[in-house]
Amino acid sequence: MMKTIRLSIIGFGAVGQGVARVLLDKKDLLEDMGLDFRVVAVADSRTAVVDMDGVDLNVALSRKRDEGLVGSDRIRGIEIIEDIDHELVVETTPTNIVTGGAGLENMLVAFKNGKDVVTSNKGPLAIRYSELIKTSEKSGTRLRFEATVGGAMPVLNLAREVLAGNSITNVEGIFNGTCNYILTRMMEEHAPYEQMLAEAQELGYAETDPTYDVEGIDTACKLVILANSIFGMNATYEDVTVAGITRITPEALLLAQNDGYVVKLIGEINDSRINVAPKLVPMFHPLAVGGSLNVASIQTDLAGPITVTGRGAGSIETASAILSDMISIYRD
Repeated sequence: MMKTIRLSIIGFGAVGQGVARVLLDKKDLLEDMGLDFRVVAVADSRTAVVDMDGVDLNVALSRKRDEGLVGSDRIRGIEIIEDIDHELVVETTPTNIVTGGAGLENMLVAFKNGKDVVTSNKGPLAIRYSELIKTSEKSGTRLRFEATVGGAMPVLNLAREVLAGNSITNVEGIFNGTCNYILTRMMEEHAPYEQMLAEAQELGYAETDPTYDVEGIDTACKLVILANSIFGMNATYEDVTVAGITRITPEALLLAQNDGYVVKLIGEINDSRINVAPKLVPMFHPLAVGGSLNVASIQTDLAGPITVTGRGAGSIETASAILSDMISIYRD
């Protein structure tokens, strides 16, 4: 029996467009699971398109590419959430770790209106995690956010579902592909930070303003989400000790290499600390992944150490985590 789930995509940048593409590509697979995800509204920062029979996602993607706008209607995302009859909000607006941005308001309004939320937006969860969880539970809705931490790399669902029954004592890893790319290339080329940052920006791995990434802020926000969801903490960004990679030199990397180590920006959580800092990692250690890859090692009492590696960013990669959350909510 086919189950139809009506949904909106609020935020139609790279990740929102990735969700649209994945829904198009996986339509037959989803139908084999008995799931019909029908997108009834898509909103970007200025416009929206609404069709209760289902938005033509190919048209929406083409228009966004050619005109920079998804539609002609001047409807805000929050109005769609409040006024359009649907079950699921896919929230992919830009991250704001100071105020939570539009994403925080969108999520709270979604819960108030009885709608489930799947999101890639780590800002609201990094600053108001407890409030969002309690509001969702009180309204009887579901909130899923696998895409906020590792992109395509499954960390949250691995820890909470696959490893259910285990006591988790420590989580550490590389949670920012931009920093990992820069450090990898600095070591390979014996080149200074500024040169490899420019290369990363040219290739699209780093933003024009890379501060969130290279100063460790992005990793810290992800650690807050991990700390709260896996360890049951009530942590905020202020609880994280943070150091970035901007002061690392080629000479330091060469010294480490001569001793059999690489330098990586490692985020770590346990009962006593939440920390982000460059650390020496043995060259052949599971955490010593290169390029823009992410990696997480989860220490458990029953299963021992479990390590998972994957792409921590990217439009389709992040959309894959969003799709996984959507399926997990509605398949059963």
